[in-house]
Amino acid sequence: MHNERDRSRRVLSQTFLHDPDELDRVVRAADPGRGDLVLEVGAGDGRLTRRLAKVAGRVVAYEVDPALATTLAVPENVAVRHQDFLTARAPREPFAVVGNIPYALTAPIVQWCLRAPALTAATLVTQLEYARKRTGDYGRWSRLTVSTWPEFHWGLSGRIPRRAFRPVPRVDSGILRLERRPVPLVPAGRMAAYQSFVDLGFGGVGGSLHASLRRRYPARRVDGAFRAARLEASTVVGHVWPEQWLLLFRLLQAPRP
Repeated sequence: MHNERDRSRRVLSQTFLHDPDELDRVVRAADPGRGDLVLEVGAGDGRLTRRLAKVAGRVVAYEVDPALATTLAVPENVAVRHQDFLTARAPREPFAVVGNIPYALTAPIVQWCLRAPALTAATLVTQLEYARKRTGDYGRWSRLTVSTWPEFHWGLSGRIPRRAFRPVPRVDSGILRLERRPVPLVPAGRMAAYQSFVDLGFGGVGGSLHASLRRRYPARRVDGAFRAARLEASTVVGHVWPEQWLLLFRLLQAPRP
């Protein structure tokens, strides 16, 4: 029979990372410095919070569960916010995000991070499958990853076995690492054109990336760009590396001689 605490955990998708070694791995992946501001998503019982406080300058820990937020024992450089992280206003100063996040809220939390202008990096414990999909670990690349690649590097920093959590979830987790590039791979003034290019490629019209691009660009130019990117015309859109997308964009968007 489930008690009130168990029901609350189910509603809030709470799975606490308990293994000390795995907690340390998350902190090492985040690698905050003494002068850094870190926002933690879902402080839970504070195990990760206290570890972050030892190496970061300041930590703002968000926890939506009142039973946890009001009882967290944390150092002086930690400010606890009893608030849904997704309703928080992003700081104007440079900051990082770290958290063992609720699986059900992965997509909106990632979008929050991508939209925050001052965010430098995000280190998020997600379902392993999500982390692998977003980082090309299956040999395929998602539309979100490709569209944001000029500004963010997506990396898989480790795998965490499900037995490291309490309660034990059904699947393993991954440490997803998002890092803002110091210099974007596409100039700011060209990002809208790049986004339109990616939308066209992932639009599915024509049955392949090659066919989709030929709807906007001359066939000879598309053929030449594919040869330069070492791509076959039959290549499935998800199998195209982000670096190849950038090369195709530069070649097809370049002025004609």
